[in-house]
Amino acid sequence: MTLPVTLADTACCAPRTASALPLAEAERIARLFKALGDPTRIRLLSLISSADGGEACICDLTDPVGLSQGTVSHHMKLLADAGLVTREQRGKWAYFALADGALDAAGEALRGV
Repeated sequence: MTLPVTLADTACCAPRTASALPLAEAERIARLFKALGDPTRIRLLSLISSADGGEACICDLTDPVGLSQGTVSHHMKLLADAGLVTREQRGKWAYFALADGALDAAGEALRGV
C-alpha cells in the first residue's frame, strides 16, 4: 500500500536552480581562500596590518615567521596574486601593505557563494 504524495511532502525536495558563479569569479575566490588557507600567510598578514604605517619590508617579515627571505617572498607573491596585499619596490627591498578592502572582499565572497 502506498500513501498519497502531497505538496508538503515534495516541497522540501524541490530542486534549487540558482545560477552558478562564472568560472573566472570562482577561480578568483578560490585563489583568495587558498592564499588565506596557510597559517604562515595569515601570520604575515597579521604582521603587516599591525606594523607602523600599515606596511612592512620583506626584511622585517622573515625573522618573526622563522623562514628564509626566499620562502617569505614566495608567500608574499601568493598573497599579492590573490589581491590581499600590495607590493612596492624601494631600492632592493619590497614593501607590502594590505590591499584596500581585501579582507572585506573575502567576507563578501563568502556571502556571495
